[in-house]
Amino acid sequence: MYTLIRKILFRIDAEKVHYMVMGWLSAAYSVPFIRSILKSMFVVKHPSLQRTLWGITFPNPVGLAAGFDKDAKFTDPLACLGFGFIEIGTLTPRPQSGNPKPRLFRLPADRALINRMGFNNDGVSEAVLRLRKRNEKIIIGGNIGKNKDTPNEQAADDYEKCFLQLYDVADYFVVNVSSPNTPGLRALQDKEPLTQLLTRLQTLNKQKGGKKPLLLKIAPDLTNEQLDDIIDIIRTTKLDGIVSSNTTIDRSGLSTAETEVAAIGMGGLSGAPLRKRSTDVIRYMHTNSNGKIPIIASGGIFTAADAKEKLDAGASLVQVYTGFIYEGPAIAGNICKGLSALK
Repeated sequence: MYTLIRKILFRIDAEKVHYMVMGWLSAAYSVPFIRSILKSMFVVKHPSLQRTLWGITFPNPVGLAAGFDKDAKFTDPLACLGFGFIEIGTLTPRPQSGNPKPRLFRLPADRALINRMGFNNDGVSEAVLRLRKRNEKIIIGGNIGKNKDTPNEQAADDYEKCFLQLYDVADYFVVNVSSPNTPGLRALQDKEPLTQLLTRLQTLNKQKGGKKPLLLKIAPDLTNEQLDDIIDIIRTTKLDGIVSSNTTIDRSGLSTAETEVAAIGMGGLSGAPLRKRSTDVIRYMHTNSNGKIPIIASGGIFTAADAKEKLDAGASLVQVYTGFIYEGPAIAGNICKGLSALK
């Protein structure tokens, strides 16, 4: 059924249809008996699916990656689709419109997306207001970044503002310095600026009296030497883990015509072409840290087999985004069913 629906939806601009479909889901959620139907259809519960990480018990290991619900507008209806957790953002201190449209493109032949959204969001304060009013109990990750016009020398101020405002409404945090769609952002992945940024956030974390898990989202395009630096930084700053990985700037091995890819232009590639590289990075980080770095896997996860590949490589949890677009609303439940059957 969803295959047919997808063919229709894929005829509409990708960003436009995203908000259209989420509007439909929100309308359905507002009707109590439909809300109950959604949960009965998509939520899969099984003791073997539970994961406890950082003192948080996740009902299942399948989450929704950042970028899908940037502004925490849809956490309640999305919670009915069986996700174990939802990561909102990337959020910035001030609202920003992001890059010019069109900026989200499908590559059906590769089961992939290219996006150059540019951290478009309503600003962190609006997301906080929405999270305070949510009804569904679901674990929320807060993915934070900097405004496009904030110089890298002042980037830590932006991350600090987002961290402090989200502190009481997010269960864990992800520092995003790896998006390819904000000019100069990836320079913050260099060892010295990244160590300074994470040290500052960890100091704030300690001062708040609690200890919210703080993770780093890394790019799949890093060399092994850069990954070694990340491991050193995590040890130095006592970071709680990583999300591997963000989108890639690599375009090799695609089935989509080169002319079509070139016409799309700049942006981060996600989906099936990222699966192997994401898994390789996870395995490298897990092996070279002696398994001491908790990892949330993201990149090319469409099925239970894809999720198991990531878990076997060393991940503790997984996230979907592009797979959600291609596989439809049953993806989290289907992966959970597959994983529970393997136990």
